[in-house]
Amino acid sequence: MYDFLIVGSGLYGATLARQLKDAGKSVLVIDKRPNIAGNVYTKKMEGINVHIYGAHIFHTNNREVWDYVNRFAVFNRFTNSPVANYKGELYSLPFNMYTFNKMWGVITPEEAAAKIEEQKKAAGIDTPKNLEEQAISLVGTDIYEKLIKGYTQKQWGRPCNELPSFIIKRLPVRLTFDNNYFNALYQGIPVGGYTKMVENMLDGIEVKLSTDYFDDRDHFNSIADKIIYTGPIDAYFEYRLGNLQYRSVRFETEVLDKPNFQGNAAVNYTDADTPFTRIIEHKWFEFGKDENGNDLPKTVISREYSSEWKPGDEPYYPVNDEKNGKLYEEYKALAEKEEKVIFGGRLGEYKYYDMDQVIAVALDKARELVTGTFTICSQ
Repeated sequence: MYDFLIVGSGLYGATLARQLKDAGKSVLVIDKRPNIAGNVYTKKMEGINVHIYGAHIFHTNNREVWDYVNRFAVFNRFTNSPVANYKGELYSLPFNMYTFNKMWGVITPEEAAAKIEEQKKAAGIDTPKNLEEQAISLVGTDIYEKLIKGYTQKQWGRPCNELPSFIIKRLPVRLTFDNNYFNALYQGIPVGGYTKMVENMLDGIEVKLSTDYFDDRDHFNSIADKIIYTGPIDAYFEYRLGNLQYRSVRFETEVLDKPNFQGNAAVNYTDADTPFTRIIEHKWFEFGKDENGNDLPKTVISREYSSEWKPGDEPYYPVNDEKNGKLYEEYKALAEKEEKVIFGGRLGEYKYYDMDQVIAVALDKARELVTGTFTICSQ
């Protein structure tokens, strides 16, 4: 018997496993994949820590979370400064004075702000009702048409005027020459990769890989007092109310016999005609060097293709529209009746979480489970 069986070894599961183990609880972690770390899994290729399930840059304003992850890894000083490629024209991201100068030739913040306001008024937008109107009100029509519209429609598989405005509300827009994408006090990449960090989090904890909870649910339920389930909530209930919608991502990864392909970790392809959304060049997350500081002679790139999720695909992004929100609430009502099971994480809660938010809510849940109290760690 275990006190806790944790289904999934991603950041939510690993954080809870660590905290519960340190509190003296017996814990078993199982994962259907042959590896730990969930979607932050990194694999060494040609000396490069490749982000197998897409780029993950850790960033947070939460000091408790930052101190916590630094228990398990040393973080480098990587700053996320993507580049947008629109039909061969290159623009700085996030939207900042470099972007506005390239787009309009403006020099001062006042000129940039006036241009945005001019285009917003011309579009007749007062209260944005969808993503398209929200984007134009933030950065104007030109930037929306070149750098947002095509990319977003590829990413979500829907026209921008059919997407909710909140998706883009956190988009950074700066009237400065600051091209750090995240408004975060702390950010970086764990030296040695995320897999090494999660391995350290799970040190001394029993883990069984290539083990699917659904293959023998009754057995797994019988060996633990509590189940912490981090998979898709609709899958747990065998889709009895219907499928929640997700966006999935397909990756084409290749090793290139050259030291430098694009000169940046991330380049977004923002026109609608390019089939992929972006290219990641993984070595630049760690400045093109191995752990001993040596230059790496080869490079590894991944092209990302966004698609509608279907059974058998990996679910990445919940489609948080009204229809799916209502369906999730129905599944949540079923989940609350499962006295033995705790649902958590991005898939268990059908919620978009950044990595630091996942860890924050896991720390909160661990405190609740161990002490019966709930202290808000999440931002």
